[in-house]
Amino acid sequence: MIPFNVPPYCGREDAYVLEAIHSHKICGDGTFTKKCHAWLEERTGAAKALLTTSGTHALDMAALLCRLEPGDEVILPSYTFSSTANAFVLAGAVPVFVDVRPDTMNIDENRIEEAITDRTKVICAMHYAGVACEMDTILDIARRHGLLVVEDAAQGVLASYKGRALGAIGDYGCYSFHESKNYSMGEGGALLMREFDPRAEVIREKGTNRARFLRGQVDKYTWEDLGSSYLPSELNAAYLYGQLEMADEINAARLHCWQLYREGLAPLHEAGLIDWQTIPEGCVHNAHMFYIKARDLAQRTELIAYLKAHGVGSVFHYVPLHSATAGLRFGRFDGEDRYTTRESERLLRLPMYYGLTDGEVEQAVETVIAFFKERRS
Repeated sequence: MIPFNVPPYCGREDAYVLEAIHSHKICGDGTFTKKCHAWLEERTGAAKALLTTSGTHALDMAALLCRLEPGDEVILPSYTFSSTANAFVLAGAVPVFVDVRPDTMNIDENRIEEAITDRTKVICAMHYAGVACEMDTILDIARRHGLLVVEDAAQGVLASYKGRALGAIGDYGCYSFHESKNYSMGEGGALLMREFDPRAEVIREKGTNRARFLRGQVDKYTWEDLGSSYLPSELNAAYLYGQLEMADEINAARLHCWQLYREGLAPLHEAGLIDWQTIPEGCVHNAHMFYIKARDLAQRTELIAYLKAHGVGSVFHYVPLHSATAGLRFGRFDGEDRYTTRESERLLRLPMYYGLTDGEVEQAVETVIAFFKERRS
């Protein structure tokens, strides 16, 4: 069985975790956390990066930094993970869902402005599959209406938009280092800031000024603001740093597999039997996933079952948030759902992970082709 995902592992993680253990500093913000921060800031150009306990918690921190008040509105796509909306709901805001573009499954930038009201405070752009949203348009809308921009770049590490790293374009950016992502610390994430807000350190350290205390900037630390325990263990940071050191190698290996899928499935695409991911001009993706779109929900369900029966793991992805129980309760959909539901029901993700072999990609491709050949005959 070719699994859908295998968490990344490079070989250096064991030694670094042991090094962290023997340093007697395992609670976080030690040597490896600082190395991860430096790597993220250097590679993205962000003014400040802070590791967090999850990508979800990075979003929670971003929402708190936006200083939202009850009843404020945040515009975001419905086709995203629950964490994207949850963060803003927890901060008291109302998520306003808009339609996606069928070519990238990203928020449709042309649907944003019509959803703005006098309560709108934030636009949240989620970069699906590591392919950038149309950020120039989104930033222009935000500037003209005085809105903040949060990037949910959970899938976007080492991807870029017109030469700018995803996560470092808006006011705040959020990465995930979950085991399903290109680089992992098991559970973890990072908050990126275009301009450093000292309040972020306070929020991350349970609402205290402990970070300034440890730097000798104050003689004692105390509770200053809202916050929680968003600081990950040094063991997690050590594990992650072993992969960040090899980030370019991991990225290249994933892009290689992505291209093999593209070439192998091209005949099905040319015959109009499947659709696939579009990479707009100016976008550099990171092969976070390879997905195809079947004709409809029924065919996708049949294809997933066929792949499983022939030893290939595959999955569908998000159920649109506006149709979920919590989405109906906490938010609303603005405009027409032309593509979100229809396209989400067609989408199917094929195996993609560091260590996936050419032969395994070939097997997956041949199995997809066999499915359509059998249906034709």
